[in-house]
Amino acid sequence: MSNITAKIVATAHSVPEKVMTNQDLAKIVETSDEWIKSRTGISQRHVVNTEEASSDISTKIALHLLKKSNLSPDQIDIIIIGTVTPDHSTPSTAAIVQNNIKATNAWGFDLSAACSGFIYGLETGSAFIRSGMYKNVMVIGVDTMTSILDYKDRNTCVIFGDGGGGVILQPTYEENGIIDSLLHMDGSGGKYLIVPGGGSRIPATTKSIQNREHFIKQDGKAVFKYAVRGMADVSAQILSKNNLSGDQIAIFIPHQANKRIIDAAAERCGIDKDKVLINIDKYGNTTAGTIAIALNEAVEDDKIKNGDYVLLSSFGAGFTWGSILLKW
Repeated sequence: MSNITAKIVATAHSVPEKVMTNQDLAKIVETSDEWIKSRTGISQRHVVNTEEASSDISTKIALHLLKKSNLSPDQIDIIIIGTVTPDHSTPSTAAIVQNNIKATNAWGFDLSAACSGFIYGLETGSAFIRSGMYKNVMVIGVDTMTSILDYKDRNTCVIFGDGGGGVILQPTYEENGIIDSLLHMDGSGGKYLIVPGGGSRIPATTKSIQNREHFIKQDGKAVFKYAVRGMADVSAQILSKNNLSGDQIAIFIPHQANKRIIDAAAERCGIDKDKVLINIDKYGNTTAGTIAIALNEAVEDDKIKNGDYVLLSSFGAGFTWGSILLKW
């Protein structure tokens, strides 16, 4: 019997209805449409209303996935949700979604890897499938970044949006599926992209709130430098490891943090611009949601065919970064 591989059998995404344009942002912080576009490539982003949280977006994704995969809720074995903006410290967002969709036989957990949350989740789900113990694994990447944005800090508030996407993984004995992954972490970079407050180090107090420590803080120049190198290197390495060249990749789906970072990674791998999926202009950086949203859009737009090589790549806080190679 050949080795078990995990394959994606369904994709889905969901974003809030409300849209915030660059012009909308310019009314609340000193910035402009031109300033944001030239530095990031972003034109707009979707934002939650006051009643919406990460579990609400995730539940919509989960229901779409069940419908597309023709699975009943009780057939789901595991729910993995990559997020840095869970509804609560506890219970997990995965537990809330499990209850919402009545996946009574599933266990699961939240996974914290910032912008790499979805590909960390994919590799984790893939390992569960490869173990032979599980048949249906739901992996969702979602973030409600507006819940941790400081709208007085123009360096961060212009970048992020809300939304997410997900997949169903199942076992296969064929050649298609998740072929390989290269995942990395360097905690020495943690200080450059951090939400200082809200955990056990700096619990919520009047002082922590006054100091605005519950919002995301970023050293943009440092993150940019590391991200360009990290995402480009890991993408090139996984191709080399699997004896592939950039022109053999049908579609490159990078984390949508910044168009300049994406362009640098594609150039390093020799991947033609026409094969690079970019949707940052519509959604901004949805953190763990970006790759999953883009993957579903690629599937819905028939940009991926059976037998195609698909390359996923990310870089995020932690620092965390990595790449996953798929054969569709």
